Amino acid sequence: MKKIIIDTDLAPKALGAYNQAVIVEAGRLLFISGQLGLDPDSMKMAEGGVAAEAELAMNNIKAILTEAGCDFSSVIKATIYLADIGDFSTVNEIYASCFQSDAPARAAFAVGALPLGARVEIEAIAAL
Repeated sequence: MKKIIIDTDLAPKALGAYNQAVIVEAGRLLFISGQLGLDPDSMKMAEGGVAAEAELAMNNIKAILTEAGCDFSSVIKATIYLADIGDFSTVNEIYASCFQSDAPARAAFAVGALPLGARVEIEAIAAL
């Protein structure tokens, strides 16, 4: 897979661990449904607040990527849904730690509510 990072001074610079856009020359895409901070064994929400939920959500995404034969470097687009936009910096720090270089394009915003009372939900698209 070839990723070309788009970075133009004619649009606002990325404010975190993402790029303005990513061109992917690939034939197959993996669409990962929104992942909550749910423990896959107990199916209970992570305890410890939004940071614990974000860590587990990212671990769940990692598990799905691994099963599909790829890793975080294959992610080309992610969306973060927050119950409270005030949690953005906490979630962003955890999210950013998963992308060592060439972070994907990303959107993050607050929503009215998330399933099971979650504080964060993260979805991703990866190129296989």
